[in-house]
Amino acid sequence: MIDHIIAAPLAGNVIGSLGNDFIVAEWSDPGGQTGPQRPIAPLHVHHGDDEAWYVLEGTLCVRIADQDVLAPAGSAVFAPRGTCHSYWNPDPAPVRYLLVMTSNIYGLIQEIHQLQEKSRPALRDLFKKHDSELLDG
Repeated sequence: MIDHIIAAPLAGNVIGSLGNDFIVAEWSDPGGQTGPQRPIAPLHVHHGDDEAWYVLEGTLCVRIADQDVLAPAGSAVFAPRGTCHSYWNPDPAPVRYLLVMTSNIYGLIQEIHQLQEKSRPALRDLFKKHDSELLDG
C-alpha cells in the first residue's frame, strides 16, 4: 500500500485523480484583457462541493457571493459548497494558482474542456450533471 506520493513541481499538472477525495491542480492565466467580464470560470455554484484557490504568483480575484476578494501571491480563498462564485485575473500580468477541488469538480472541468458545443444550454446541463449550477451574471 502506498502511504504517500511525492509529485514533481506541478507546473500545469494535477495531483490526484477522479477517484480521490480531493485534487490539486496548478493552473495559470496569461493576463491581458481581464476582469469579471472575462472570467476564468463563470458565476456558478457547487451544491455539494467546496473549492479553494492558493495564489502562487500574480493576483487572482474571486467573487464569493456578492463580495470580490482580491488574492495576491501567498494568499488563499475558500468557496464553501452552496456559495456562488467566479474568478478571474484582475491584472494584465500572468497569475499562477493552485486549485484545490473535489473529484466531482475536477470531472466537471474535464468535461467542459471536452465539450464540442459550449453553448449556455449545454453548459447548464453539464453543471447540473455534477450537482452544480451555472448562474447568470
